[in-house]
This record gives sequence, C-alpha cells and structure tokens, in this order.
Amino acid sequence: MFYDYHMHSNFSNDSKADMEDMIKKSIELGLKEICFTDHVDYDLDSDNDGGIDYNKYFDKIQFLQNKYKNNISIKKGIEIGLQKQIIDKCNNDINKYPFDFVICSQHAINRSELYFGDFFLDKSQHEAYEYYYKELYDIIKVYKNYSVLGHLDLVKRYGNYSKILDDKPFNDIIESILKQAIYDGKGIEINTSCYRYNLPDLTPSRHILNMYKELGGEIITTGSDSHNPAQIAYNFDYIYSYLKSIGFKYVCSFDKMNPQFIKI
Repeated sequence: MFYDYHMHSNFSNDSKADMEDMIKKSIELGLKEICFTDHVDYDLDSDNDGGIDYNKYFDKIQFLQNKYKNNISIKKGIEIGLQKQIIDKCNNDINKYPFDFVICSQHAINRSELYFGDFFLDKSQHEAYEYYYKELYDIIKVYKNYSVLGHLDLVKRYGNYSKILDDKPFNDIIESILKQAIYDGKGIEINTSCYRYNLPDLTPSRHILNMYKELGGEIITTGSDSHNPAQIAYNFDYIYSYLKSIGFKYVCSFDKMNPQFIKI
C-alpha cells in the first residue's frame, strides 16, 4: 500500500487538475491514503505570489473525504513556501487552520523564485547551492510549524548548469539542516519529481537520504509532487524498495500534524 503525500490540484496556480480526478486516479492505483498539499507562496517577484482561499480549500477536501471515505483516506495538507521575511505570516496560516500535514519548502529566496533563474545570475554554481542551503537552515532554526522538509535539494533542479554539483562540498550545512529537523521532531520527504526533471539522482539525493538515516532520522514521507493524475505515485515501487534497502523500516502518514509510522 502506497501513500502519496505531495500532490497539487487547481487550488495551486501551477495545476489545472481537479481534486476529484486526482482522487479517482489514486483509487485506481490502489493507494491507501493521499494528502493534498497545494501551494502557498507569499511575497514573490512574479505573478505566482499568493495564497489559497482556505475556506474553499477545506470545504472541498471535506466534501471529498466524505464522498470517498469507503475508498481512500484523504488528508488536509499544504506546501508552504518559506522565506525569511514571511515566517510570521506562514506561522499564522498554519496556526489558524486544522492541517494534518505541512510541507516546508523553499521555492524562492529574497522574493526571487528559483524556477525563473534570476537567483543564479550573480553567483557561481557553488555559491548558489551554498546560499540555498544556508538560507534553508536559517529558516528552520526559527520556523517549526511543519511536518517535513520538501524536496530538500530543490536547488539542483534549476540554474541551467551543465551538471549538478556533488553533495559532499555542502556536507556540513546539509548535516546541520538534517540534525535540526531531527532535533525538532520533523522529517523529510522523498519526492519523485526527480524523474520528470531528468535529474541524475533521487530528490533528495541518495547521499542525503543515507545521511538522514545515519543521523537517526526516522520520519519520511513519499510524494510524487504530482500536478496531474498521470504523475501520481510515480515509481513508488522502486522508492519503497529503496528506502527499505537502506534501512528504513517505516514511512509516515500524518494526522493532525502527528506522524503515524507504517511498516514498509
């Protein structure tokens, strides 16, 4: 039984998928449980800046939970894009609504979205990666209202470089991020969007996943980062077998922000 804990619907500005279509596909695939984690990204330079009508969002999920309660479990989540200057605003959102699960992601730095590339223009590749990881570490030292860190090495997706840098030059800061998450009782996700972006490794990398395990990390979720039904639970057969092969005994689901450990 698989659990897809990272999926987007048309409540996200980069998806046109109806929630019900995502649910029907998840049932067809035999998933045990899914969690909608639509985007909230504030204070961006681009037109993507904005949040969600939370009342409509929760009403829709509640309606579908009731409709499909005999077929699949559906949880209420969010993927919140953190930047230093919006930590208080993000905290207020999470405190105000009854989320089961919150992904803490860093899509932008100083209002500049990584996707569009401007962040990389005045930096070497090494400087860009280091800046990204240090910024993420600074955020999670003070922001605690989340369940897992989303696509932890997201910076590798972007920048239009000829190759992706090895993790090892950034081991110290990555280790600090993972130790902080573990200390705070938070987890990380394994995100299969790596296949869509033709990355040479998993997201996060196998090196980071092994480091998290060796440091004592136990909370891990599996997510497709799907924006349409065809992407749901992509390559989860391999992902679950890989996690087991490196010593993970459980994946996690969440209920009211509390992790539930499910034997692989």
